[in-house]
Amino acid sequence: MSNTETQETAAPQPARRPLPRKTRIAMIVAAALLVVSGVAYAVMAGRDISTDDAYTDGRAITVAPHVAGYVSELDVTDNQFVHQGQVLVRIQCTDYLAARDHARGALESAQGQLAAAQADLDLARITYPAKYAAAEATLTTERANLFKAQSEFLRQHDIPKEATTSHDIDFATATRNAAAGDVAQAEAQSRIAKPVDINIAETQAHVEQLQGDVKRAQGDLDQARLNVGWCDVTAPQDGWITKRGVEKGDYVQTGQQLFAIVSPEVWVTANFKETQLAHMRPGQHVSIEVDAYPSLKLKGHVDSIQAGSGGKFTAFPAENATGNFVKIVQRVPVKIVIDSGLDAKQPLPLNLSVEPTVELQ
Repeated sequence: MSNTETQETAAPQPARRPLPRKTRIAMIVAAALLVVSGVAYAVMAGRDISTDDAYTDGRAITVAPHVAGYVSELDVTDNQFVHQGQVLVRIQCTDYLAARDHARGALESAQGQLAAAQADLDLARITYPAKYAAAEATLTTERANLFKAQSEFLRQHDIPKEATTSHDIDFATATRNAAAGDVAQAEAQSRIAKPVDINIAETQAHVEQLQGDVKRAQGDLDQARLNVGWCDVTAPQDGWITKRGVEKGDYVQTGQQLFAIVSPEVWVTANFKETQLAHMRPGQHVSIEVDAYPSLKLKGHVDSIQAGSGGKFTAFPAENATGNFVKIVQRVPVKIVIDSGLDAKQPLPLNLSVEPTVELQ
């Protein structure tokens, strides 16, 4: 090997240039952010819980008629939005109008009888005491006549026969007997007229009976008027017509379901596992995704947690005290109220699948 080659081999390699200071700072900051993000994710990943066992929920009110009859008008169609008080169905009302007029006539008749009985009561309060007073006065007069006739009878029998005649004696005897009969008759009339309070009470009872008849007739008229009003079936609240099961001309019965009205208020019922409830509280924020409308990003909050699992309120709850026991994770319904994100032009139907995510605090 030549000296020239040895020198070239032994020549030192040039030193690597250090990274610029700004580059080093940027790398350190990026590494720190990566560590912080990892820690935050690890911490926050356990702070959110979600479930796909969740559905939209709301109020579906059954609409049924109070009276039976044929449907004369049907003013709504499927999925139509209606307002509270809007007429939905009209039932033929001829029979109910006739019943109302009949009830009105019965009430007027009962009121007339009551007025007559009331007048009789006012009259009885005057006449019965007066009749008793008259009977007592008549009895006093008849007793006086009897005393006079008795005196004449005794006088005719006490005087010598030469001073009277048989005719006078017979006349005095007949007069005395007639006066005694008049007294007996007057006493009987007095006894009849004496129970003044009882006679007035009887008349009062008749008035009260007729007052009851008037109230019953008034109740029949009120019911008849209600029946006439119920011929128009109106919406109990705002909402959409669903499950329409009636057509014009159908005969409907009292209480028969005609359709349901779904109210605009919609919430979410989410069935969380019991192991997810430890840190869940009312008021926590919730993000909601709707399977049917992926573009909707709903926000809401936890409203309440049901006081019992879904299995407790089934028709046939599990009886764990008998047979072999297999532990199953229970699910508890949680009501989530939607605060924002709904599209007024795109209402959410009930029972749609959603996926809520609760931000635990």
